[in-house]
Amino acid sequence: QVQLVESGGGLVAPGESLTLSCAASGIIISIEAMGWYRQAPGKQRELVASVTSGGATNYADSVKGRFTISRDIAKNTQYLQMNSLKPEDTAVYYCNAKVTTARTVRSSVTRDYWGQGTQVNVSS
Repeated sequence: QVQLVESGGGLVAPGESLTLSCAASGIIISIEAMGWYRQAPGKQRELVASVTSGGATNYADSVKGRFTISRDIAKNTQYLQMNSLKPEDTAVYYCNAKVTTARTVRSSVTRDYWGQGTQVNVSS
C-alpha cells in the first residue's frame, strides 16, 4: 500500500510565502504524475498545479507566476512553493499522485492516491 504524507501548511500573512511538501511511501515502482489540488469554502476542489514524470507542468490561472511545483524523483516527494500569497489562496490543499506498484510477481497496477489535506490560511 502507498501513503502520501503532507506537511507545510499553516497561517501566513498576505504577501508572505509557504512551501508544502508531499512524500509518497510504500513499495513503489514509479510515480507517473504528481499534483496539488485545493478546496476553499463554498467552492469545488480545483487543480492548482501538476507535474508529469517527463517534467511538464500545468498551473491554474489564478496562481501562475506565484506558485511553483517541483519533484524529487529519488525521494518520491513533490513540493509546492507558494509566493506572494493572497487571502483568496486560503483553502485546504491536497496532494495527489499516480503511483505504480506491484500487483503480482508478474504484473503491476497504477492508481491515484490522495493525502489527507493541509490547511493554508492567508489572513492579516
